[in-house]
Amino acid sequence: MMAANDIHALEAVFVPGADNHRDFRNALGSFTTGVTVVTAMTPDGPIGMTVNSFASVSLDPPLVLWSPAKSSSRYVAFTGARHFAIHVLGADQDHLSAAFTRGGSGFDGIEVRFNDEGVPVLPGTLARFECTEQAQHDAGDHTIIIGKVLRVAHRQGEPLCFSGGRFGRFAV
Repeated sequence: MMAANDIHALEAVFVPGADNHRDFRNALGSFTTGVTVVTAMTPDGPIGMTVNSFASVSLDPPLVLWSPAKSSSRYVAFTGARHFAIHVLGADQDHLSAAFTRGGSGFDGIEVRFNDEGVPVLPGTLARFECTEQAQHDAGDHTIIIGKVLRVAHRQGEPLCFSGGRFGRFAV
C-alpha cells in the first residue's frame, strides 16, 4: 500500500489555462461517464449528437441537463430546439455513439421513430429521456440545457462508459 506522501508526490498540480488544455482534458478524463446521444428535430430534419455531458438535476420536478459546445456545428440547432431526447447507450451500442460523432453517418441505417413532439427517438437504448426545454444557461464554451422530462423509457443492461478518451464497460 502506498503511503499518503507517496500519492501526493505523484500529483501534478496546475492552474488550467491556454498553455495546458491537454493536461486539463486528461484530468477531466479521469471521471468516467456514461455515453448518450441527444436528438432533436429541426426545420431541416432530424439531428443527433453523441455527448457525455448528461446529468440528473431534480426528481420533483423531473429535470435533467446536458451541455453542447458552442463550437459544435449543431450548436444553434440544439439550442433552438424546444424538445429533445437524451438516449443513454448500452455497452453493446457503441455503433450508435459512432454514428452521431463528428463525421458520423447520423440516422443512416439506424432504426428511428418519432415521439408525440416530433423528436426522433432511438428504440432499444438503455434509457431515454424525452424532454421539453426548461432553461438554458451560459457556461463558458458550452451552454447548459435543462430539460423537463415528459417521458422515460428504460431497460436493464450494462452501460457504455467513457473514460480517459476511450469507450468501455463497467467491470464489477
